[in-house]
Amino acid sequence: MAASYDWSRFAVRISINAQADKLYHAWATREGMEYWFLRLSEYKKPDGAIRGNKEYADTGDTYKWLWHGWPDDTVEHGTILDCNGIDFFKFSFGKAGNCAVTIKKEEGEMMVELVQDNIPTDEQGMHYWHLGCKTGWTFYLANMKSLYEGGIDLRNKNEKLQQVLNS
Repeated sequence: MAASYDWSRFAVRISINAQADKLYHAWATREGMEYWFLRLSEYKKPDGAIRGNKEYADTGDTYKWLWHGWPDDTVEHGTILDCNGIDFFKFSFGKAGNCAVTIKKEEGEMMVELVQDNIPTDEQGMHYWHLGCKTGWTFYLANMKSLYEGGIDLRNKNEKLQQVLNS
């Protein structure tokens, strides 16, 4: 008998030819997130002060994220749940659960692994967040690899182009 599928979580992994500190910077700083992922990544300290472009987010910080190809009302707010400044970065992801990013060397290559868990297993959770987020993370991690290894940005930056893979 086949095991039942776990709709409450998924993992996506990709090897990227870059140093671990650069890959961590890609997640934990405004500069890094806007390079490969977002058009706006704002990290705020618990006292409300906005972190600088190259300043690492820390556990307890909150964030505001805006995507290329989407209007400003498509915004995500969340909290940095845990991070170590080296190779682990975990954040809440709205109603879609939590995401934990681990950066590690595997078979001589740097591996970026994102695990999204605590995804609701109702119809909306399975279709919108499990399938939708897994598709989105797959694209954005491929874009991260493209930028860090070849300098080509695959993101759609035209808000008028809708229903495309790259936004």
